[in-house]
Amino acid sequence: MTADLTFVDTNVLVYAYDRDAGAKHDVARDLLARLWAERTGRLSTQVLQEFYWTVTRKLPKPLQRHAAQEVVATYRAWPVLRPTLDDLTAATEVEERHRLAFWDALILVAAERSGASTLASEDMRHGAGILGVQISNPFALDRQ
Repeated sequence: MTADLTFVDTNVLVYAYDRDAGAKHDVARDLLARLWAERTGRLSTQVLQEFYWTVTRKLPKPLQRHAAQEVVATYRAWPVLRPTLDDLTAATEVEERHRLAFWDALILVAAERSGASTLASEDMRHGAGILGVQISNPFALDRQ
């Protein structure tokens, strides 16, 4: 039996490297450690781009650019979806059908196309299922 694949949204990845995120840092770090050990994590170039921008500019104590580049480089070991024009078109349809922000819709399309059954994100409704992908907020109280 193969393990379920989990697509990681930007916020989870950011918390894993933001030492000032308190309990969210610990939860995100533990989730990523499990995904690394099980080899079941998935990402997209969108997530890595947003991660780099966020951790080098938006955190109270931003990562040095070189450190952020090294983090991004480590994720070469994971399957990383590179969205296509078809993915963008699909995201516009998901955006409209589910009344989501475009960028969240693109994350969902990437999760689905990567083969993930779960999307780890705090940005969308915990427990919702869209495109056959279950949204799971790893920081939700009912998960801890």
